[in-house]
Amino acid sequence: MVPYPNWLNAGDTSWQLTAATLVGLMSLPGLAVLYGGLVQRKWAVNTMLMAFSGFCLVLVVWVLWVFKMGFGHAWIGTFLGRPGPVIGSFSEQGQAHIPNVSGAGLMPKFRFSQSALIYFQFVFAAITPLLFLGSVIGRISFKVWLIFVPLWSTFAYAVNAFLLWGGGWWAAHGALDFSGGYVIHLGAGVSGFVAAAVIGPRLRRDRSHGVPNNLLLVSVGAGILWLGWNGFNGGDPYFAGADAAAAVLNTNLAAAVAMLTWIVLDMLATKEKKPTFLGGINGMIVGLVGITPAAGYVNGLGAMAIGLFGSAIVWVAWNYLSKVRPFSRVDDALGVVYTHGIAGLAGGLLVGLFADPHMIVYLGVGKNPDVTTAGLFYGHPKQLLIQAGAALTVIVWDGLITFLILRGLGLFMKLRMPDELLETGDVAIHNEEVYPSEALTRIGSGATASPPAAVAVKDKPQKVASDSP
Repeated sequence: MVPYPNWLNAGDTSWQLTAATLVGLMSLPGLAVLYGGLVQRKWAVNTMLMAFSGFCLVLVVWVLWVFKMGFGHAWIGTFLGRPGPVIGSFSEQGQAHIPNVSGAGLMPKFRFSQSALIYFQFVFAAITPLLFLGSVIGRISFKVWLIFVPLWSTFAYAVNAFLLWGGGWWAAHGALDFSGGYVIHLGAGVSGFVAAAVIGPRLRRDRSHGVPNNLLLVSVGAGILWLGWNGFNGGDPYFAGADAAAAVLNTNLAAAVAMLTWIVLDMLATKEKKPTFLGGINGMIVGLVGITPAAGYVNGLGAMAIGLFGSAIVWVAWNYLSKVRPFSRVDDALGVVYTHGIAGLAGGLLVGLFADPHMIVYLGVGKNPDVTTAGLFYGHPKQLLIQAGAALTVIVWDGLITFLILRGLGLFMKLRMPDELLETGDVAIHNEEVYPSEALTRIGSGATASPPAAVAVKDKPQKVASDSP
């Protein structure tokens, strides 16, 4: 007997599952901890619960119908795949297959099972709505979130994935998105911005005094994101080869340069002229996002250039574009449109400049040439136009779908929590708080404990004026 069929390679399978796990850790606990530390104390539990529940929701719909919509047989032209489940024995143990890509001879045959591919692509699908959660934190209804995530994954993410990764229209026309600069980050930035506009702003007090509740937790979440990105970009060649290793190195180079760029700009060009930890984290994320569409297509110098220019572009947008309409009118709580939307757009366009034909994605055999790409600086100016066209498609489609889903849900339910719940936050919504005192909650129970005896005070407290937006 043998442990596995001859088409399966243990090394490629091990790396793919490891990469998928690293990406999964970026969501849980990475984003849950990062966002949970960035928000005000009263929103930490709500933020973490939405992150965990969103992860669960995407997995269920992913295996029931969404995976095949993104990576299955074409259904609606070259726009979308045919929906269907992937929970049978063949789907779990058969050889991985993307009909319009591996089945069309555009890449080597997969050397791991379909279940490895399904899970790897799932963690990408799961992190996307979790990213734009940062735009609507502090006011979106939890019930709305539970319905919105499956609908958005079905009608927005699946289309993004099929168009660029599943052999759809833009993939067939040469658009480059190595690991999700457009599919994930641009889509998340646009959708988050539109969702924030439709749902409305946080309370005025929360907007003016949105102080992070725990920077140590932010550092933990940010560190998990950075190192988890090794799987994010390193897993996308689908093989444990030289291009995977190059993608990992380029990812770290871009992140380092982008973080330093943001810190230096803060020191030189802001009014305070001081480096800040949160500014550095913004730069790190921008570098990671910017290199994502380019990681295996550019050389090390190109990666550093993407980190430098991408960070500078987003820094300017963060500090100046945010003061101009429509950006100044929309309460994007954690600035997702900047650190993911604009950063993903910048990275996608920059790969149209820096893609290096000497970076070999797959080796050719016999008369078949190596699989490589080239940008404007290497004699292929058309690539930049292709990148711009693909970006415009994602912006328009994801923005439209997000708007329609939320407007549709708004006909039947309130998208925004009432002000009395927004005043209190976690305790009012979940009967929990992130740093409970024994006077408020009992360990092992969600029930509220009896309050301590009242203490006489000399002065009666003043009432606080209504803080509605």
